[in-house]
Parts: sequence; C-alpha cells; structure tokens
Amino acid sequence: MTIAMYGPDLTFLGVRRCDLDNLPDADAVILGAPFDGGTSHRPGTRFGPMAMRQACYLPQDGSRPSLALRVDGLRDLRVFDAGDVEMFGGDVERSLSSLERAVHTVAASGAIPVVLGGDHSIALPDVTGVSRAHESVSVVHFDAHADTGEIEFGSLYGHGQPMRRLIESGAVRGDRFLQIGLRGYWPGPSILDWMAQHGMRSYEMSEIVARGLDECLSEAFAIATDGCDAVFLSVDVDVVDPGMAPGTGTPEPGGLTARQLLDAVRRCCLELPVAGLDVVEVSPPYDHAEITAYLGNRVVLEALSAIARRRRGDPWDPRQPLLAGR
Repeated sequence: MTIAMYGPDLTFLGVRRCDLDNLPDADAVILGAPFDGGTSHRPGTRFGPMAMRQACYLPQDGSRPSLALRVDGLRDLRVFDAGDVEMFGGDVERSLSSLERAVHTVAASGAIPVVLGGDHSIALPDVTGVSRAHESVSVVHFDAHADTGEIEFGSLYGHGQPMRRLIESGAVRGDRFLQIGLRGYWPGPSILDWMAQHGMRSYEMSEIVARGLDECLSEAFAIATDGCDAVFLSVDVDVVDPGMAPGTGTPEPGGLTARQLLDAVRRCCLELPVAGLDVVEVSPPYDHAEITAYLGNRVVLEALSAIARRRRGDPWDPRQPLLAGR
C-alpha cells in the first residue's frame, strides 16, 4: 500500500489515484520513491516526488496537451498515481525491496511504471522490477555520473552504485547499458576498466559536443534495441548543467541544457519501446524558484506525451508549424 510520506497527499498534476492492491486498467502508473538514504553528498531528494507532482503553473486537472506532439499524455494514456511507496531512510535494503515489489506489480500488469525519486539508488529496484516482467531489458541512462561504484561508506547500496549492481545481478546486460552525459572527475581508472570489461557504452560530454547529441542518441538506440524487447529510461537531473538544474545533490558543471534533455527524452519515448522510467536526484532544499522541480515534471510530461504519440501510430515531424495559417 502506498502513502504520502512527505507533504500534501496529491497526485501528479491531478491525475486519477489508484491502489497497487487493486490496479485499474492503466497505461502508466506514477510511483513516488521518497528516499535519500543512498546519497553520498547532499540529501533532500526524499522531497523530490512531492515537488515534481505539483511543479506547474497550470491547474492540477489531470490534463496537459502537448503543443509540439498534439497529444494529451495524461488523457490519451490511462495515467494513474499510486502515491508514495513507503521507504525508510535508515534501512536501505528494506526500502529498495519495497520499491521493487511495487514496480514489478505495475510492470507485470502491463502498465509502465513512472517512478519519481528519490536518489539514484532507486534505479536498482526500478530496473529490476521491470526486468522481471520482460524477457530482455536495456537501459538508457542520462547522468553526469556512471553510478558503477563498488562499495561506498561500507555499503553495496547507494546512489553511486546501482548500475553496477544491476549488471552483477543479471537484470541487465552490460553491453545493453547506454549512458549519456557523463563528465567530471569520477569514476577513476579501475571502475572504468570494470565498465569496459562488461561492454558498457558511455557517451561523455566531450564526445557529445564533438559528434552531436542526435548522432550519439541514434547510435545508442541501435544498441539498446539489439536483442532487447524493452527499454528502461533512467534520468538523473544532474545530467543537466547545474545552472539549469541547481536542485540536486551532486552538481557537475558542463552538462546538457534543459532543452537538450527534454528533446532527448522525447526522442527516446517516440522511438524506443520504453517499459519503465524514473526521474531522480531532484533535491528541493537546494533548488531555486523550483527550476529543477519544473524540469523533472516536464521530463515526465515529455515522456508520457511521446509514448502517447508513438501509440497513436502516425509519424511526428518537428518541423511541423504549430499554426499553419492560410
């Protein structure tokens, strides 16, 4: 059973509420994962789900027509919000286990789990829960950091380690793990060697700048869909430059712009069989004017809108004018 752990008991932009014990016929189910027990630096992401659910200047009426895609992702899809999974800040293994059960319940019903984090340690149960419901899952991972560490503060579980645990567990093949936006000064050579040994493909920002984001995405998509029937999309907001996403625990200068991330997420959900999604590391205590919460909210809306357009079946041309005129 889910609850509102922090703040008001509200749904994502006013969509219908549902109960995990009696799921309706849904296309997508929002789950809150208010957990920051895996952070290595600044906490506060436990407040991320609440912030992303309400970050909008429009009415909380369960409707958001996309100007670009000409669909309403919240109404053209059957979208429900099951509330927050009960997670315990002092018990990481119990918390992650609870989230995995919730995500698997949604995925096994045929709906897409959309998880609002929380720190990135939640990617371990998120992807594992989806992988249990699909034959083979690849991961497209937007992040400044690889999150492939071994042990952190004496624990195997934290926001710097979930991708390593996923590969070690067999939930995802290393050569079907695509990382976009890496930069900075971590990890070191030994971890990079481990990543190479497992066939991971990471697009560092210098490569993205040199080749162009679209070319890198096209290459990543071809790998992600080679032999996999489903894709999990994991978005850490720190992939965006902290000037456009200050409210996060481990900011790293030199990232994507907010526009680039939204366009990339749209492409992912238009072109890939996305079976699960999480948006993580939104930390409201470090945000300014809700900049990062708004971005997290719009990542979810872009994803749902693109999934709705993909299911409609007609191609989308970004050059199409909004108003054709006479």
